[in-house]
Amino acid sequence: MDTRKLQRVIVDALEDVKGQDIRVFNSSGLTDLFDRVVIATGTSNRHTRSLANAVREKVKAAGGEVIGMEGEDSGEWVLVDLGDALVHIMQPTIRAYYNLEEIWGDKPVVLKSAAAPKSPSRPKAMASGEKARQVVPRKASRTATTAKAKPAKKAAAGTKRLPRSRAA
Repeated sequence: MDTRKLQRVIVDALEDVKGQDIRVFNSSGLTDLFDRVVIATGTSNRHTRSLANAVREKVKAAGGEVIGMEGEDSGEWVLVDLGDALVHIMQPTIRAYYNLEEIWGDKPVVLKSAAAPKSPSRPKAMASGEKARQVVPRKASRTATTAKAKPAKKAAAGTKRLPRSRAA
């Protein structure tokens, strides 16, 4: 499979499962083992595993070969080896700690949007002179259900409770 087609399949698979902060780097000048390094962030163990499985399935469906996957058990960092490309899917703390962008980030690859729109209501494909889209990471938000419950109101200061009178 062509390297450009492979990276497009990988990025589409990651975007389909809501991968965050997706970056593609050209590593052909740094190593002869592979041509592209793709780094993405998943929000949880389950999410990183889902992202890796989506990449594996989409690449197989497109006629590509999956050489191996590592890290599925823990789900903190899953590596998908596709021969010409390596896909690192990590949780945010792991990604920040190892900072792979510093190693592979010499030549970032700018991807253009998918070529053909699926429905007439979607915008037309980009012309050759237009800017490529930028994938922006999403911020996690907490819902009201995860916040701590408020303590019950206390009686006003200086007021005393009178004992109940017993009815005879």
